[in-house]
Amino acid sequence: MGISQDKLALLADIDRSYVGRIERGEVNITLEKVYQLAEVLACDVRELLP
Repeated sequence: MGISQDKLALLADIDRSYVGRIERGEVNITLEKVYQLAEVLACDVRELLP
């Protein structure tokens, strides 16, 4: 989506290392965090879910 982990973490108010763990599937992300990320990425929540 053309955004760095650092910038995404900053804009979504999430720790950068947590963003990396989400991408690698190492954590169970909460629905609240999914909505935060979708808002920052200006996408539908469904685009972020498998």
